[in-house]
Amino acid sequence: EYADGRESSISGSEADDLYSPLDSLAAVGARPVLFGDVDQQLLGEDTVWDRIGVVKYPTRKSFIDMQALPTFKESHKHKDAGMASTIVMGTRPIAQPESPPGHVPVDWADVPHPPTDDDGPIVVVHVLRFHDAEAAHTTPTHMEQYQTEAAKVSLGHGLRLNGWFAVEGTIIGDGRAWHQVRFNEFPSKAAFMAVVTDPSSLAAQKDHREVAIADAYTMIVRAQVNILNDSITTP
Repeated sequence: EYADGRESSISGSEADDLYSPLDSLAAVGARPVLFGDVDQQLLGEDTVWDRIGVVKYPTRKSFIDMQALPTFKESHKHKDAGMASTIVMGTRPIAQPESPPGHVPVDWADVPHPPTDDDGPIVVVHVLRFHDAEAAHTTPTHMEQYQTEAAKVSLGHGLRLNGWFAVEGTIIGDGRAWHQVRFNEFPSKAAFMAVVTDPSSLAAQKDHREVAIADAYTMIVRAQVNILNDSITTP
């Protein structure tokens, strides 16, 4: 529903498609590096996530500058009409953990559940708040222990770390604070579900992950655009 009262028969997702402020982003030196629809939401029931996007800005100021552009203000009418709610976070990349000794990434051609036409690559997005209030840049010990045990299973199923980020602030949200957002890629949904249901993963989750995390959203995303990892490693 448009605030100016214009008649429209398009859906909310179609209105959001019209938003696409590429000209405004380019004007301030920014670019989209990940975009996709949520295939399944696994954790977090109070807010339903439909789409996830990541934009790389050259500076914090460039994000503020974009808000004043007439082209952005005009295109934002479509976003306001299409989205029931939005969460916007300002984040910075953080160092990713090394693979556990004796475990290395596996080529997707050699995993038990490789990508297919019916089940292609997915990105698993974790939005995390830890019990430790200072945990944005320093991952809690229990979470590190969970990561290590989970990686021993995940790497064999084709895990690729696209990017982990510390949350500097929630610009638009529901009042909750978040510490980290993580983007982990798998060759297929079947590959990720094999990790989720692995007994050692379940044990590590109970012993460490649940101890470390105060609140979380976890979504499986089918990415239409994903150059997230390259955007971190390339200026």
